[in-house]
Formats: sequence, structure tokens, C-alpha cells
Amino acid sequence: MFEWINTASTWIQSWMSADAGLWGLFFSAFLSATILPGSSELVMTALVTAYPSLAWSAFGVALAGNLCGCVLTYVMGQAGRRGYERFQPAQVDQHGVHVQRLRRWGPPALVLSFLPLVGDALVLAAGWLKLPFWQSMFWIGVGKAARYLLLVLGLLGVLSLA
Repeated sequence: MFEWINTASTWIQSWMSADAGLWGLFFSAFLSATILPGSSELVMTALVTAYPSLAWSAFGVALAGNLCGCVLTYVMGQAGRRGYERFQPAQVDQHGVHVQRLRRWGPPALVLSFLPLVGDALVLAAGWLKLPFWQSMFWIGVGKAARYLLLVLGLLGVLSLA
């Protein structure tokens, strides 16, 4: 009666190779860095648990995917600003409290882009405010690398609370 479940499970497991897992991690990290919801940490945890030898490859793939997603979000911020300025006769408010804070701290504030929800908004705002691209990507990379590094070290048992 439930033979189809075993067949489906076997078929799904045949796709769970290390290479497919790394590609899945890349796309999960990419989507997680955009305004779409996602959890690359969950995918990375599953992958490293199944294939511990891929921990550092997973770190690099997740970081690359996340940075590619951040580039898309940054460019969306820039495009949004250009579109707004094109169709709105009024100027963009440059004197808001949050805008001034991000301008004051500049690209180093983007190290906080690893935070859930807030991080995506920071990257989008960086594009909107036309912060320097390469400096922004550097600080975003520092924050994202720290997050994934802590996750990998925890999964490998290097970091322990006990």
C-alpha cells in the first residue's frame, strides 16, 4: 500500500549526492541573501552532517552563493532608487534618522548584514544610498563569512558550549 513512499524516498536519496548538495546549498544561500525567505544554515547543517568531509567546501559555496545574492539585492536597491527618481518629481529623503546612521557608519555597518531580516534591508539600503560597491561587498563578506565560519566550526565540534 505504501510502496510508493519507499520508491519516492529511494528516488530522492539518489539525488542527495555531495555535488547536488553543494549546488542546493549555493542556491539556498543565494535566495537567503535576497529579500526572499530562506535558510541556508539549515541546508548547510544537513550537508555537513551527511558529508563532514565537505565542511570547508560547503563554507566556500555558501559564502559565494550568499555574496551573489547580496550583489543582486544591492543592484535592486540601486535600480529602485533610479526608478523612484525617474517617476517621482520629489527628491529622495536624505535626512531620515536611519539613512543618516547608515551614511555615517558607511560600508563597515554592512558587517551586520548577516542578521536575519535586518541584513537584507541593510544591503538593499546600501544600493539605494549608492554606497561604494566594492567596500560594501567587502564588509558584507566579512559578516557573512563570520556567520558561516561559526556554523562550520560548531558542526565540526570545534566550538562547544560544554
